[in-house]
Parts: sequence; structure tokens; C-alpha cells
Amino acid sequence: MKFDVRDIVRANILKLESYSSARDEFKGKANIFLDANENPFEGAYNRYPDPLQIELRNKIAEIKKIDSEQIAIGNGSDELIDLLFRIFCTPGVDNVIIPQPTYGMYKVSARINDIEIREPLLSDEFDIDESRIAQSIDQKSKIIFLCSPNNPTGNLLITEKITNLLLSFSGIIVVDEAYIDFANSASLTTSLAKHSNLVVLQTLSKAWGLAGLRIGMAFASKEVVTLINKIKPPYNVNSASAQLALNSLQNIERKDEIVRNLITERKRMESSLGDLSFVQKVFPSQANFFLVQMNNARKCYEYLLKHGIVVRDRSNVVQCENCLRITIGTPDQNKKLLEVLNDFN
Repeated sequence: MKFDVRDIVRANILKLESYSSARDEFKGKANIFLDANENPFEGAYNRYPDPLQIELRNKIAEIKKIDSEQIAIGNGSDELIDLLFRIFCTPGVDNVIIPQPTYGMYKVSARINDIEIREPLLSDEFDIDESRIAQSIDQKSKIIFLCSPNNPTGNLLITEKITNLLLSFSGIIVVDEAYIDFANSASLTTSLAKHSNLVVLQTLSKAWGLAGLRIGMAFASKEVVTLINKIKPPYNVNSASAQLALNSLQNIERKDEIVRNLITERKRMESSLGDLSFVQKVFPSQANFFLVQMNNARKCYEYLLKHGIVVRDRSNVVQCENCLRITIGTPDQNKKLLEVLNDFN
């Protein structure tokens, strides 16, 4: 299927003249900046940040081996999710497909933008059910959101099924890879050249340990990245976050070591949690957390809270009844968790 992104962009976005900041208009070098109404007295943050995060994008491009013009930076992935709704979905008219269970922010953002939500269930193994998705699609369907590894279930979605959707769907497929660093599979960014309707989301919050900085990344065609940059706020990523992120990206060895340690702990914890008599199932995970089904999840959640340990009760999520989502901690934290759980047992 031949795909032209302009066919599904909202008409007003195509016509939009984006805001041009002072930093957008100026190119070159200067000693005196009197163009942006900033405070002229020098300080760490008296100047506006680069609106396009060029230095940060170049470093990410080097690490990911992707053209920097195919990268958009957001104030967290949540901002990028919202921008995709604004680009492609007409409020009160279009719909999006969000297979369940999955990350809850897709639904929240859709509701904020007044977009109809269609929620076909994933399979019993929490994978893509192609027939259910096909039944949900009509001419007003603009985006399908897929999370892989999925949150809260932890599993990778089968790549062939994603590819089938990319080939058959006449809209945008968003694959959220927030946890891809912990998976034994390559990123779908390697498929961007083949599929112009693919948008891959990643983050520096998880493996890189920078959740407090709020740095999200969208990898897509140059046309889609241009649209994101066209409608985003002019200075959506602050100077401090951009520079601290850039500093961390210089030390990829540290990130890799952390990932290896967490994967080692994941293997150990999967076995240990499965040995608890009240645990019914530890769902296989390719992320930095487990979904654990047990006899009385709420009672266990409250027991852990009394002992100063916070996990996430996902029992109210479809197909996740009596399930807790437990993040992999440090070895000492995991040891303490198991001690408390054994006492609960």
C-alpha cells in the first residue's frame, strides 16, 4: 500500500504557519544577543534553549545510527503522543485503535483531544490479535498505538504482526519502545526506511535513568518529524534537561552495565517470585518489571505498603485481574521485597 503522510494530516495543520522564535530565525555566530527579550545579564539559564535540540539530536543519531532529521525530541514521550493526536486526528471526527491492556496515557491523551477510542483486546498471551484490530478499523481510523515491550504486561509484540499492520493500515502505527533496552530484540527503528507510516517512541527515563529530566524521542520519516517540530511549543525541552541528557549520553557503558544488572536481577526475581505459594503466575517479561498474578493482589499490595514497599496494583486493568506490577529494583531492594513477601506467604 502506497502511503503519503499528507493524506491523513489534518487540513489546518498542513496550512499552519508555525511560530518562528528568535532562535529559529538567527543563524550563525554573534557576541551580543538582543533579539529574544531575554535578561541580558549572564547566568546559567538566562538564554532560551535551542528549539530543535540539535546537539542532543546529533548525539542520539550517533548512538541509534539514525539520521538526526528523523528524530524529534519531546518533553517526555507523553508530549510526543499528544502532538501525534494533534497532527493526525480531527477532534470529534476521527478514531484511534488502542489494543488493551496497555499504557494508559494513550487513552487519556485521546480523550483530551476528543478522539474516539477503540479498544480491541490483545490475545490471551497479550499479543496483537489481528482480526480484532481489523474489525475496529474504519475510514476514520488514523492511529494504532502499540507498546512493545508492553506495559503493564512486559512482553514483546510479535514483529511480523506489527509489520502486517504497517503494510495494511492506511494510517500511522505508533510503536512505543520505552523498555526496548531490556529486550532481547532489535528496535523497530531499523524498519523506518521501509515503512513511512511507522513512528517509534523511546525514552531516556528507563535504561538511561533520566526519568526526572523528561526526555522523549520520536523516530519517524523526515516528513512526520517536520510536522512534529511544526506544531510543538517553541522551547519544549529546557536547557538544563538537554545538557544533562547530553552529558549522560557520553557514558553509554554505564547504561549498558545497568541494563545487564537489571536483566540479571530480572531472571533471579522471576524464579523467586514464582516459588511463592500465593503467586499464580509471573508473566514473562522483556522489560524492567514483572506482572504478577496472585490470590489476593490488593491484600498483598497493602501488606507491602505497611512495610514501606510500593508496587503498582493493576487489578483494575482489563485482563490483569489480581495482578501487581513490580519493578525490578537493586539487589538489596529485591532481597527485602522477597523477605516481606515470604512473611506474607
